[in-house]
Amino acid sequence: MRHKLLAVSLTLTLAVVTAACSKDEKAAADTAPTGTMAVTVVPARSRQIQRSVLVSGPVAAWEEMQLGVEVTGLRVTALNVDVGQQVRKGELLLQLDHRSLDSDLAQANASLREAEAGASLARSQLTRGELLVKDKYISATQLDELRAARVQGDARVGTARAMRDSAALRRSFADLRAPDAGIISKRLVQPGQVVSAGSELLRLIRQGRLEWRAELAEAELARVKPGDRIVLATRDGRTITGSVRAVSPGVDASTRTGTIHADLPQPDGLQPGTFLQGRIDTGTAQAVTVPTAAVVQRDGHPNVFTVDAKGIVHRVRINTGGTDNGQIEVLEGLKVGDRVVNDGAGFLGDGDSVRIVASSSAAASQ
Repeated sequence: MRHKLLAVSLTLTLAVVTAACSKDEKAAADTAPTGTMAVTVVPARSRQIQRSVLVSGPVAAWEEMQLGVEVTGLRVTALNVDVGQQVRKGELLLQLDHRSLDSDLAQANASLREAEAGASLARSQLTRGELLVKDKYISATQLDELRAARVQGDARVGTARAMRDSAALRRSFADLRAPDAGIISKRLVQPGQVVSAGSELLRLIRQGRLEWRAELAEAELARVKPGDRIVLATRDGRTITGSVRAVSPGVDASTRTGTIHADLPQPDGLQPGTFLQGRIDTGTAQAVTVPTAAVVQRDGHPNVFTVDAKGIVHRVRINTGGTDNGQIEVLEGLKVGDRVVNDGAGFLGDGDSVRIVASSSAAASQ
């Protein structure tokens, strides 16, 4: 009996000790660190990417024509257009008081008719004189005089015709017509205003065509060529495509930049002067790339975290290029095959220990 009681007592003691140990281990587990951070890792790969240049620039008129008149001191009697109006080539835009010019033209026409009548009479007299001189009715001297009169008559006709043409040209200056189709972008004149020659009265966006202009640094300018596709992002979320029409043959000596001019075949309501960001696609190339999520900004520079065989991360500063379909080009700092942290890179520091998991597990652990 005594032995049985001793056995029971030992059993109970072991049970109590075991329970106490289990409780201590659980408490210790609850207070222990949760472990290293879970991240996903992707290798740097070599792939074909679309190279591009991101730059901002203004929308401007392809050609903006400053329109004026070539006569001075005449009053505007009719103004047929306003800002934003589309006009056709040859359409009458503005008319000046042309009464004095009409009078000059009428006088020039009358002088021309008078000269033509005199020339016609001189030709008739010469024809009759050539018949009379054969029968000795007039002398050779008289015939020479008739020939001179015909030449003088023809000369007077030429002078009168030139004066008539000059008067007609001055009369045409009173009508300002559109030199090409387009859109009126500016009006600097009012009806009744007396204008002077050479002053700007209207401004016309030729053919209504717009273009996008951007200033590029010399290194980026060398990558762009005529025909490259551009994509502009408008403020209302739309995208407008065009193509590079011209590239500056050189750069400005002070700013070290050059200008590209891109045609916008369908501007879709864009206004000249609008400042937009655009992407210039400069072609495809083989490049080392990593996902854009793997790149973090530290100290104002792009960085990635590489993982070594022991699970320790190392911060590596890189030089990046363009982006394409969620991938960013790495110009310097990585080589093909380097393992970089993708999910969780923004929470790491140099020298941290990490645990590599699948993408879904890493998302659940964050």
